[in-house]
Amino acid sequence: MATTTYNDSGAAPTGGAAESALRRFRRSHPVFLFVVRRVAAGLLTLLVASMLIFAAVQVLPGNVAEVVLGRNATPQLVHSIESELHLDESIPAQYVHWLGNLVTGNLGNSTASLAQGQQVSVSHLIATPLRNSLILAGLTLIFFIPLCLILGTIAALRAGRKSDHAISLSSLAIGSMPEFLIGTLLIVIFFSNLEWLPGVSTIEEGQSPFAHIDSLVLPVLTLLCVSTAFGVRLLRASLVEVLREDYVGMARLNGVPERKVIRRYVLRNGLAPAIQALAQVIQYLIGGIIIVEAVFNYPGIGTTLVEAVQVRDLQVVSVVAVILAAIYVLVNILADLAVVLVVPRLRTQL
Repeated sequence: MATTTYNDSGAAPTGGAAESALRRFRRSHPVFLFVVRRVAAGLLTLLVASMLIFAAVQVLPGNVAEVVLGRNATPQLVHSIESELHLDESIPAQYVHWLGNLVTGNLGNSTASLAQGQQVSVSHLIATPLRNSLILAGLTLIFFIPLCLILGTIAALRAGRKSDHAISLSSLAIGSMPEFLIGTLLIVIFFSNLEWLPGVSTIEEGQSPFAHIDSLVLPVLTLLCVSTAFGVRLLRASLVEVLREDYVGMARLNGVPERKVIRRYVLRNGLAPAIQALAQVIQYLIGGIIIVEAVFNYPGIGTTLVEAVQVRDLQVVSVVAVILAAIYVLVNILADLAVVLVVPRLRTQL
């Protein structure tokens, strides 16, 4: 049995009181501490990701200033751009300066614009494309959630039947195809053959995507095919396991209506995997949306990233990569927190 050591004045040492208070705080605020740990881990992950992104940009061949200037490269212009981008400093100093600007919200100026004698901020350059990509991803999620719930529930409730086989095989077939292939097939069907929808985006620079709704249909449908194929399989597997639990069988034996059993016992206990599926779909959209935007020439952040790589605009490339990494980490944190809040038994293990 643990004993408390007292000092000469008879009072318990402050260390023991602090440890006791810390234990009480941990027991009374487990979710808060969990969030703190996850945020700290997320920040560490972002720091490592920023190092990798910066290193990847540095190993690209050629002098950045000379590449972006092209034929206009003169010693004076090259030196001017190198000073502007701090390329004349050591690599660790460049990283510290670059990271410090990111932390303070200063995203810097586009390298390509500097080569043209202009100063266009990266934040201004990526604001509209980032909005367009968020609209595309948001529309995909709006349709993904109900579609995944409906198809996943039907497949689980009719496990082993024809409808289950049809849904499972279709999702497996669609999920095995890459995004560019699905997008190309949709273009062939709806643009080349049926002539119902445009094959590429008709959204002009500065316009809202909602000004050309028809240009959103095929990109959203492409993303929806791949994401739903994955989400349906994951949700079906989770619901099948829940349907085998004893409490579901007891509820049915007690005469609880089937709809109530599905809503109260099956879907509620299958929410954790559904949340994880949603998180993984959002993470997929971070990478998949770049490919889809390239296929349909959609003016989103993916198209901006591809164009920045082509012209060696390394400031835009590095900033966009860090933003995508931050979204990835944030989605992970929110998904873990949602699962802990939805499943009460997990809070006892924190």
